[in-house]
Amino acid sequence: MTAISDNQLATRADDETARELAAPNETEIAQLDAWWRAANYLTIGQIYLQGNPLLREPLTPAHIKPRLLGHWGTSPGLALIYAHVSRLIRHTGQQAIYLAGPGHGGPALVAAGYLEGAYTEIYPKISQDEAGMLRLFRQFSSPGGIPSHVSVTTPGSIHEGGELGYVLVHAFGAVMDNPDLLAIAVVGDGEAETGPLEGSWKGVSFLNPARDGAVLPILHLNDAKISGPTVLGRKDPAEVRALLHGHGYDVIEVEGSDLPGMHYRFAAVLAEAWGKIRAIQTAAREGDWDGSRPRWPLIILRSPKGWTGPDEVDGITVTGTWRSHQVPLSGVRDNPEHLAILERWLRSYRPEELFDDAGAPTAGVLALPPRGDLRMGASPHANGGLLTRDLEIPDFRDYAVDVERPGASRAESTRKLGELMRDVYTRNPDNFRLFCPDETNSNRLGAVFEVSDRAFMERVSPGDVAIGRDGRVMEVLSEHSCHGWLEGYNLTGRHGMFATYEAFAMVSASQTVQHGKWLQEARNLPWRAEVPSLNVLLTSTAWRNDHNGFSHQGPGLIQVVLTQRGDIARVYLPPDANCLLSVADHCFRSRSYVNLIVIDKQPQLQYLTMDEAIEHCTRGAGVWEWAGTDDGTSDPDIVLACAGDVVTMETVAAAQILKERLPGFKVRVVNVVDLMTLPRPKDHPHGMSETQFTELFTDTVDVVFSFHGYPGAIHQLVHGRPDADRFRVRGFIEKGTTTTPFDMTVRNQASRYHLVMDAINNAKRLPRGATVLKQWCEQQLAKHDAYIVEHLEDMPEVRDWSLGDRAQRG
Repeated sequence: MTAISDNQLATRADDETARELAAPNETEIAQLDAWWRAANYLTIGQIYLQGNPLLREPLTPAHIKPRLLGHWGTSPGLALIYAHVSRLIRHTGQQAIYLAGPGHGGPALVAAGYLEGAYTEIYPKISQDEAGMLRLFRQFSSPGGIPSHVSVTTPGSIHEGGELGYVLVHAFGAVMDNPDLLAIAVVGDGEAETGPLEGSWKGVSFLNPARDGAVLPILHLNDAKISGPTVLGRKDPAEVRALLHGHGYDVIEVEGSDLPGMHYRFAAVLAEAWGKIRAIQTAAREGDWDGSRPRWPLIILRSPKGWTGPDEVDGITVTGTWRSHQVPLSGVRDNPEHLAILERWLRSYRPEELFDDAGAPTAGVLALPPRGDLRMGASPHANGGLLTRDLEIPDFRDYAVDVERPGASRAESTRKLGELMRDVYTRNPDNFRLFCPDETNSNRLGAVFEVSDRAFMERVSPGDVAIGRDGRVMEVLSEHSCHGWLEGYNLTGRHGMFATYEAFAMVSASQTVQHGKWLQEARNLPWRAEVPSLNVLLTSTAWRNDHNGFSHQGPGLIQVVLTQRGDIARVYLPPDANCLLSVADHCFRSRSYVNLIVIDKQPQLQYLTMDEAIEHCTRGAGVWEWAGTDDGTSDPDIVLACAGDVVTMETVAAAQILKERLPGFKVRVVNVVDLMTLPRPKDHPHGMSETQFTELFTDTVDVVFSFHGYPGAIHQLVHGRPDADRFRVRGFIEKGTTTTPFDMTVRNQASRYHLVMDAINNAKRLPRGATVLKQWCEQQLAKHDAYIVEHLEDMPEVRDWSLGDRAQRG
């Protein structure tokens, strides 16, 4: 007799479970229907009611909220899916989270958490009785309450859904290196029209069934958005099926509105999808897999917009149209007919069967959800800080660049970061990933390929390098996908970095903002555990994308992050490799921040030893005595400040020119690595004290500040500091083209020669020889203009400039 393998036994068990799931008995159908009706009732109550939550008496205008806010149209479909996934979990023990792309279906997900008990456990005042139900209704979309969408306040959520387009990327990020997790990702047909969502179907091309969990996309087509039809809702179903099949999915379809028939049909397709997922995973994990990309299941659910709501209002069809998208009955307080329709609508769910005399859900409703952490509203995967493990990080000092003299040698700073991340990969095989849109090698981070390939489940050709199914470096040419994958990865408790060209970080800038808002709100919720920070590395920066040109030149993300709240936003501009290593180590260890690190990939001057870099980064800013002529005994004639690698080099070069050509002119050089040290402490927790600020910048001396980004950012940050008008800022002013590296600084009036002239123009004491030096600077700029046109490269005295042995540490 042939022995039956463990793989065969597991497959048979899953097959048997799937068959049971596909054929619910009458009792289970009754439980599904009761739970679904209860969820719909609670959804409508949240939108409309401020009193009489159980309809103990006839509805009156006094029971209706003064402002009717919320979205009904998508909610019945979201609740149907939630009910059936809950049944699946109860039968199988499957760990699952629920991501609602149609984020304004918030009341449906709040109702779901309430019915499974998770909501009351977190918010005890929202008790499972009449008083708690009333509080549930009154808090929705109200002052002092909760938002109308599936927000950070919603238990079980890692996906805001307020800005459409990101549900799939969050779901795929959540299941990477998370083999036991199933992410249910509901894609609304309005959301399916967005660019980020269109690009995110490709997630299946990167998911490894042996190591990762699974995403089950459910495309919910109800044919309507806020005021018209949807593209996929109106397409021929065969075209939609072909589109998704082309993306690599095994498409399963279900349609209808009849009850209980829809429950039977949806139970069958969900069971089919789960069975196929389990078959794929079992084969991959038990060695019965040829390594090719699986065809993962996807469900298309077609149900009416506003299903079970009022068919007509004022003689106009509502259910099944865009009119049910938000509040189908808007004049309930003033229109008795509307009020009567609302009461009939609410009573159609037979609340007396769903809630007992005390207002608690009945046994039939409570029988459906799973128990404990298996409830989707209580899943620790949706509160990822509970699962977060600290990264095992090697000592970053071991990767130090040897700096004998400041500004004398060059190195590619990001290459050292790549070496550090290589070893972080090795020590954290299921807890760290780099996400980068096809630019890992370009950004000098390629050392990670020594220990991991790029993840890729599609066909691999013999000429491909560092790419394959076992890879864990995530490259896809979509900033939205890379950013969103990392967000999902972070929010479920894992660590990583998103690295991209600086200008194209603006493609996903709104995601950075939305994630920052999530972290900000989470800080106000004691039950939300802190998660690994969102670490963003910008390289190939504006000042060194001279070969690509104006389209690749833009430091705008700095400005975006600066506008976020101080307890979330961090911006670092390390001037060299050792500072970058120190900053990266800090960011990898941090929790619940948006950390923005900006540094170029090209060979650049190195200034600080590792010990000096650690001290400098710890302080966030400091005086570089070796770069200036300030002896510290009295105020200098001018302060030259800088933040950013290229502008730091220009500042140090300007200080050297002043030192050599204007002896006796006292110059102080201040470098800022943590941009958030500049504001006052009351404006940002990193803000330096008044005493520290004075020690660096004095209270009266003019400051010529050379900044990597837009000049207005520095004026914003030093607002409220002593005599803030004395700060003269040079930075990127949208002057760009395909040119030489130094010409970028010239075009933006931030070159060493401009800084020297600024120093002379703003010094309180005009030194002897200053006029001659200004003329020389103007001559150098004219010489530069002519030289680059003739020779197609920068002048040797600029191109090859370094401090050499001219700068010695004190």
